[in-house]
Amino acid sequence: MSAGSRPFPEDGAGTGSRFLQGKTGGWLPALLMAAAIVRLWVMPLPTSFWVDETGTAFVVRRGADDPTLSVARQVPASLYYVLPSLADRFFGLSETAYRIPSLVAMGVALWFIARLAARLIHPQAAWFAAFACLLFRGFNYQAADARPYALGTCVLAASLWLLARWLDEGRWRHGLGFAVLAALLWRIHLVFWPLYGIYVVYAAIRLARQETKVRAGTLAAVFGAVAVSLVPVMFQALSLMKEAGAHVVVPRPTPLELVYALKLGFVAGVGLAAALLARALRRGHGETRLMADAWALIGAWWLALPVLLFGFSWLTGHSVFVPRYLYLGLPGAALAATAAVAMSLPPRHWRSAALAAGVAALALLGRWDVLWPPHHNSDWRGASRAVSELVRERPAPVACPSPYIEAKPPAWSPDYPADGFLYSHLVVYPVRGKVYPLPFEPEQESLAVAEDLLWTKLAPAGRFIVYGPAGGAGKWAQWFAGRLAPGLWEQQRRGNFGDVSVIVFESTGR
Repeated sequence: MSAGSRPFPEDGAGTGSRFLQGKTGGWLPALLMAAAIVRLWVMPLPTSFWVDETGTAFVVRRGADDPTLSVARQVPASLYYVLPSLADRFFGLSETAYRIPSLVAMGVALWFIARLAARLIHPQAAWFAAFACLLFRGFNYQAADARPYALGTCVLAASLWLLARWLDEGRWRHGLGFAVLAALLWRIHLVFWPLYGIYVVYAAIRLARQETKVRAGTLAAVFGAVAVSLVPVMFQALSLMKEAGAHVVVPRPTPLELVYALKLGFVAGVGLAAALLARALRRGHGETRLMADAWALIGAWWLALPVLLFGFSWLTGHSVFVPRYLYLGLPGAALAATAAVAMSLPPRHWRSAALAAGVAALALLGRWDVLWPPHHNSDWRGASRAVSELVRERPAPVACPSPYIEAKPPAWSPDYPADGFLYSHLVVYPVRGKVYPLPFEPEQESLAVAEDLLWTKLAPAGRFIVYGPAGGAGKWAQWFAGRLAPGLWEQQRRGNFGDVSVIVFESTGR
């Protein structure tokens, strides 16, 4: 019997529970997995928020109805904020506390992905698929990110597992569980709409091949109920489409970027390595042959987000081909790589292959050059402390460009509050001194305001600070320097805070 047609074992027995208990390959894979999770997921937890995470804290603390959120109405449109809100209620505003829900969600997701690998590919493939996921930086990133992506990965993996079990066994509890999770998925993030293609493709293949105990009418009724439940979300997404251009942060993707997003090199490289190893060992070909339903689920999970978001970006002109939006497709790429290994690797070598993948994940992604690997290349916490220390040593005004691309006229104006959403980093990491908010970068509509600020507030102080995202702060610093008399002012960049800059302008006194 092929792997693709194998039914799920009962709970408490079989390959799934053995994976959960760490028995499929002994204690060594479990120990290696624990070490990888601690290094790749747990140790980045206490490091500084990046800018979108400060936005999470802003929504939690100020509420989704805060008027300054009107410039980015899509931000609070997520069920995810229930989780950091609970963390805040019990533990306060803490990087670790806000990220713990994502850590738990990714752990649950990894378990479901492994169960799917055992069902779709081979009973002994669970550990390899789990470690293959850890080889993706974007997969690990979600576990320490106070954003909706980990919850989305968890709900997607769990819903696919429930769908597969429902189609295998026809039990209503699995069908109901699938319907509930599928109805929640789009409510976690409005960009998750392409993922519904995975459900449709997989169910259609199973139905067409008559490899399910669920009748066509029952399947149509459940999918129809899910579709009806998503109508309000669809109207919400369509209402935001007219504002989409104001939130675009990346250019339209190139075909080469699509190839990279599909991780074709990774999948092909892992499959080729397994084939060469099998040939070197002279062990012949692998005995695993996947059924059509397995290829359908894996292929759809692998391709749906990159291909559909690529097409949407080109058809509408509003690029949504943002790396973090593609994270939910990474388990599909990991399963594709696992399937490629299964085509040539004899089953008795799964344990060795899984250990090799785990060691590679730790060695390549462990950031062994630092004790506490940062979650993101943004140290807003450290930068805010540096600004406060500079102001404490000698009072100075602080010119603060917003890190959000939405901060431009007409959404931005001189009256926009420095404690509004576009300056959420100042709410989470406040600084000493008088803060003067600036737009994302110099633009014609805001230059008159900046000119007045320079000559009435900044230059008369004899010393001022430009503090913000490296790109925006650098452009504003260059603009200010071009208007100050040469030789009468010096500027110096302070500290190393990743993609955050602290630039000090000081009069020479000449």
